[in-house]
Amino acid sequence: MKKTVFITGANKGIGYGIAKHLGLSGWSIILGARNEERAEKAMKELKNFGIDVAGWVNVELADLDSIEKAAATITAEYPALTMLINNAGIPGDMSQASYATDMKHIKETVDVNFIGTFALTKALFPLIQKNEGRIVNITVPSEANPYWHPLAYVASKAAQNAMMGIMALEFNQNNIPVEIFSVHPGPTTTDLNGNMALPGFHDTDTVGQKMAELINDGNNHNGEFIELYPIVKED
Repeated sequence: MKKTVFITGANKGIGYGIAKHLGLSGWSIILGARNEERAEKAMKELKNFGIDVAGWVNVELADLDSIEKAAATITAEYPALTMLINNAGIPGDMSQASYATDMKHIKETVDVNFIGTFALTKALFPLIQKNEGRIVNITVPSEANPYWHPLAYVASKAAQNAMMGIMALEFNQNNIPVEIFSVHPGPTTTDLNGNMALPGFHDTDTVGQKMAELINDGNNHNGEFIELYPIVKED
């Protein structure tokens, strides 16, 4: 049976890169997206690579009703789902220092990147558990680094990292045949950072290929925080 993955934010950026390279390695791809036109465009491009694209599902991580509808659709239409990749997220206001960050941006970013991600994971968990599958979070380290540290984004991902660690522990404690782990892709040129392309940055195709290699390596990564391209700290 072909392995099936649902990737949020798969119509562009890192999500698209992951979809492309998992698809090229034999996975059946379900795209999660908010915009039908962009989803259809991405599906067409992926199919041109010979990838098995099962379809797309509308999901808005800021809307709990949308998340429930998406999970219900996936459960009904794609019962063979074996992996959820929580990739979609929003940046918040990256231009402000922590002490000047507007509470509106804190709340919006946490609502999507942590609460929305947790809600989707929780809603799809029964199906993933049934299929003894995996949950993979695309994230950043919880600790601040001197080069890039927008408070709203880092705080939302720190909460997501805590979710991963606690779930992984409880899966082990309760002998639940599900694996959850987090991946930091490292500096990557995407819309989220304004397509920043500094020395040491990678493109989304490179990150997608490395992600596919990791996912297909045959190892159990439950509870791990994996850095594809660690940030090199200067002395």
